[in-house]
Amino acid sequence: MEQIKKRSVLIVTQNFYPENFKSNDVAFELKKKGYDVTVLTGIPNYPQGKYYPGYGLFKKRVETVEGIKVYRCLQIPRGKKYTKFLLPSTYLSFMFFGSLWAIYLSLFKKFDSIFVHQVSPITQTLPAIIVKKMQKKPLILWVLDLWPDAFISGSGIDNKTIILWLGKYVDFSYKNSDKILISSKGFKESIVERIGDDHKIQYFPNWAEDTFQGAVKHTIPSLPDGFKIMLAGNLGVSQNLENIMYAALKLKNENVRWIILGDGSRKEWMENFVKENSLQDSVFLMGKHPVETMPAFYENADIMLLSLNNKYDDLKKVVPARLQSYMAAGKPVLGFIEGAATDVIKEADCGYTVNPDDIDGLVDLIQNKLVQNSHQLPLLGSNGKTYFDTYFTKQKCINNLIAAMDTLN
Repeated sequence: MEQIKKRSVLIVTQNFYPENFKSNDVAFELKKKGYDVTVLTGIPNYPQGKYYPGYGLFKKRVETVEGIKVYRCLQIPRGKKYTKFLLPSTYLSFMFFGSLWAIYLSLFKKFDSIFVHQVSPITQTLPAIIVKKMQKKPLILWVLDLWPDAFISGSGIDNKTIILWLGKYVDFSYKNSDKILISSKGFKESIVERIGDDHKIQYFPNWAEDTFQGAVKHTIPSLPDGFKIMLAGNLGVSQNLENIMYAALKLKNENVRWIILGDGSRKEWMENFVKENSLQDSVFLMGKHPVETMPAFYENADIMLLSLNNKYDDLKKVVPARLQSYMAAGKPVLGFIEGAATDVIKEADCGYTVNPDDIDGLVDLIQNKLVQNSHQLPLLGSNGKTYFDTYFTKQKCINNLIAAMDTLN
């Protein structure tokens, strides 16, 4: 592939390799295309909530990963269980110590542009804004979580003073961004309300990992017989896991198997629910597995489950990244979700959707349509793959990012 003129980009992201985030793809792909890439990030601790082996306060604070210089600022690990003290401390520690690194990098390195991978928290923009101000270079913000809404829905904190401060900080971040990329079209209206117009907003969706495009299949544990509904990803407070378990309880005596892959703050609750309700023959919590093994798991599922609760408006505007991986693998999708993700599923004609509060509706759909007409599901999966290839491939997205960066330089 023809290389573009070499430019220098700073990527600011609270999470980076060996953590599994899209910031990895952005960095590695830009490096392949000839960019001089520097990453300012934290000490890896997600999702386990503790520092990864080999990393720590005095270990690998500066390293080179596949030719990319990585600077890891001090941050307090998030812990295994959410607390109203620990998670904000994680956010604020990166904000503070990342800003110190930003000053250092601004003085001793030169960048052509700055890119922020903005999953939660929004506070990670501050180091990037410091570099922007000191070097007078354009800043591109990729919004994957809509703040302060995501903070409220994820933490349960709705203190008016805190929310007011966060809202002002969000305004500050958007104002100092030269380009705002949005992972969901549902974000646009909220951001326009803050900045006044849409001239610097651009749709920039998630993509799936390369492993979903390949033919290599890994060995996985054997899965139970029956109609298999599979959920893969974070098991957190936003994933509507309670309603999923209540549906599983109603289907306890049916030939339906729930395969749950992943980890998160609500996994222990799920384990207890399964035990207390004797669901061991219906619900299988299989833990976290390497992303490379996911295609093999997906291949053995009848349908993939996409779920978010609708307690907060921001969750209706999100398109979870796992949707793209389901579509890339050519699997039909059962959307226990409302809003922007539902729009994608319907537009792609790749599955079914149910309101996330409608447990009986979910049970009825599974019993009377999915199980009874399972032979029709592969066609829906094929529709999703076609849609993915048209809009969501990594190379198309990265090329769009490069085009956006070029317009600012």
